[in-house]
Amino acid sequence: MEHLGIEVSIKNIPPLDPGFLPLNRFNEAFLRTAKEPFGVAVERSAGQTAVLHTFIHGTPDRFAADVYYVERLVKTLLWMKGGFRVYLCGNEAVCDAIRAAYSDGGQQDFDFHFMAHVFEHPFEVVRVEELPPEKDSPKHIGGHMDGCRIGFDAGGSDRKVSAVIDGESVYSEEVVWFPKITADPDYHYEGIVAALKSAAEHLPRVDAVGVSSAGIYIDNRTMRASLFLQVPDDLFDAKVKDIYIRAITDTFGQVPYAVINDGDVSALAGMMSLGESNVLGIAMGTSEAVGYVDAQGCITGWLNELAFVPVDADPAAMVDEWSGDIGCGVKYFSQDGVIKLAPAAGIQLDPALSPAEKLKAVQALMEADDPRAVQVYDSIGVYLAHALAYYYELYGFRHVLLLGRVMSGKGGDLILSRCKAVLVDEYPAVSQAIRPALPDEKFRRVGQSAAAASLPEIKK
Repeated sequence: MEHLGIEVSIKNIPPLDPGFLPLNRFNEAFLRTAKEPFGVAVERSAGQTAVLHTFIHGTPDRFAADVYYVERLVKTLLWMKGGFRVYLCGNEAVCDAIRAAYSDGGQQDFDFHFMAHVFEHPFEVVRVEELPPEKDSPKHIGGHMDGCRIGFDAGGSDRKVSAVIDGESVYSEEVVWFPKITADPDYHYEGIVAALKSAAEHLPRVDAVGVSSAGIYIDNRTMRASLFLQVPDDLFDAKVKDIYIRAITDTFGQVPYAVINDGDVSALAGMMSLGESNVLGIAMGTSEAVGYVDAQGCITGWLNELAFVPVDADPAAMVDEWSGDIGCGVKYFSQDGVIKLAPAAGIQLDPALSPAEKLKAVQALMEADDPRAVQVYDSIGVYLAHALAYYYELYGFRHVLLLGRVMSGKGGDLILSRCKAVLVDEYPAVSQAIRPALPDEKFRRVGQSAAAASLPEIKK
């Protein structure tokens, strides 16, 4: 394959997506002939900074490829680590192009405004002669088993809650809801409170509450989340930023609580179930929720929003409706990925169905061994292998825990087996270094809420 003058060699292509061009393979081919030093850093809260030193070509005939490579790299760092300021060190023309892309009204206008909103700081791109030093602040959280706890997991299609006593789940439930298409924040609040009260009925008392929720959370506050996509900005600030804090304290008073991104909770759940750290958790459901527990067993404080990290360099890749960008993980590792591939396999889904119902329709075909559904899940397995090789470059994880409705049933088993086969064939070193795994079926669906229950510490 060729893209922007860069020849890319790929051995394994998804059967239903012949144009798929793994971004990591493009990057590898690009760097083989790139010799001019270039640096990128992103700064987030409290001076925390992620730094990456790389190379570009710096020649007129490779200018478009240089800009594309750096822009995708900036995009990746922003959504992996988070940041309101980008530092660039190197070729002035490339720096100017990136600054123009990440500006109000620029190509990456969504990222520009999103990051400014999340970090409550104007977003800027700055060219410097020397990059700032790397700085991180990982912290231990979760794994607390004592007492009577509630764990709540808010997804885009359903909400899950567990009642846990001294580490043992005594009650779990799943309830279908529709947060992503509802503008009234009282709908969300009432759903959260209903779940908390349902779990509390199975406990002698409530000592602590942990929340796992899609979105970006800083100090237990909702900074941005697709669950509340339809809520107007004024109501978001008034009723959503502190929605979990209000729901917990209104219901139980001043009990300990913690609100964490659902991806980080999936990684924590992986660490708890495996008994080992250095875990990447990927929940494939309404979106792609990702979290990471490092080798020391700490949550890093990074965004880990890999739903917005590009994995496909194909110029014709599917557009994400929210961000307006193409080739991002959400369209490959979520129910959207299944729905996207279904027509290519000859599966006609009723347009009147909700996305969750469309996923269930394909899952039913897979359970019946329909060869069309097999192609869908086989393609996702190929996607996943290439993406895990890329994620491994970024994180250096040891274990990968694969969760979410997309990974349920026979489809999940096929995704995993195909992924492992492609890793062995195309990325043998990576296949030796990482261990992708599925939890058991029940844990895939409700285990995350039980892990969420372990988040807060009960002070003695």
